[in-house]
Amino acid sequence: MSVHVVLHEPEIPANTGNIARTCAGTNAHLHLIHPLGFSTDDRMLKRAGCDYWPKVSVHHHDNLDELMEAYPDGEFYAIETTGAVSYTEKDFSRADRDYFFVFGKETKGLPPEVLDHFNGRCLVIPQTTNVRSLNLSNTAAVLVYEAMRQQDFVSLLEPAADEAAVPPK
Repeated sequence: MSVHVVLHEPEIPANTGNIARTCAGTNAHLHLIHPLGFSTDDRMLKRAGCDYWPKVSVHHHDNLDELMEAYPDGEFYAIETTGAVSYTEKDFSRADRDYFFVFGKETKGLPPEVLDHFNGRCLVIPQTTNVRSLNLSNTAAVLVYEAMRQQDFVSLLEPAADEAAVPPK
């Protein structure tokens, strides 16, 4: 199936553009939960991912419930600095599953009412106390590539939007 990046009410267009670029380069899906803190036509968003935006599988949703109802068999994980389990402890190796990594606003993370959806499925990327959090686009890339690594990068063998995909080396 697929790896999915879910941005819950993102605020910074450059982060979304960089994540879109990662999604285009990995055949991951990008889900945007509204409201957005910018327009997807925003100049900064286009500058960060302009060449890749048409090649990204982008899905818009009014809320997280709508997304979760659309994928009842999906495995959803919140990614938060308060997570109790390291992302490296999870098994994402089943290529027949849809894995969803849900990220909150850059300034506030996921609100408590959204975190309630995850029942212990809240993951963390270990870090020092030197920073409040890692950059959102870097964090998304870490999770996407970890899931792909565990699946031997099979998603890179899928055809790209308008050309043959480049197989992993």
